[in-house]
Amino acid sequence: MTSEHRRLQPRKQPRQVRAELTRQRILTAAAHVFAEHGYAAGTTNRIAEQARISIGSLYQYYPNKDAILVELVTRHLDAGTAATKRRWSEGISGPLEDFLRGHVRTAIENHRHDPHLLRVMFEQSPRSPELAEKVSQHQRELVADVEELLKNHPEVRVTDTQVAAQLVISAVGPAVHLLIAEPDPVDAVRLENELVAMLTRYLTAAAQPQ
Repeated sequence: MTSEHRRLQPRKQPRQVRAELTRQRILTAAAHVFAEHGYAAGTTNRIAEQARISIGSLYQYYPNKDAILVELVTRHLDAGTAATKRRWSEGISGPLEDFLRGHVRTAIENHRHDPHLLRVMFEQSPRSPELAEKVSQHQRELVADVEELLKNHPEVRVTDTQVAAQLVISAVGPAVHLLIAEPDPVDAVRLENELVAMLTRYLTAAAQPQ
């Protein structure tokens, strides 16, 4: 394990309920501090004060604020993947537009809780190899699931479903992040409607002759 890897790893994996509750308090406090003060001013002292624990107790769990932010990012990605898979597990026996609306709405809901924190997480989080691989794995899983669904839906007219799946994921995730988490966010309902319309027209349009 490299020193950089150790620097971004939690120090303690809680095995008791009390320890896990303390870790949750640290993460909740860090989310609040980062959202309110930004990353540069979101010190471990402020996080410990917000969590109502000593700085020494915080360092028993995390070596620095970078490791805390990496865990917040990881949990955000895991929550988004789980929410998307729950929706897709229901299948898309109905209209394609309904599936796309559900997919877009899930992405928006996953980004609306605290847009200020999201900006910190994705613009200022440390770029460790482990986190980069986590993001890549997240994208690969989503693309594979979408491709399988596109192959089997009767309304889909695109011929290259692999690239189409990549476009769907790229059009929804990054666009929602940029437009919801920016200082002047787009109205969520309008964003949902326009993304759904764009993707539905693209996926159901007949291929043009070469």
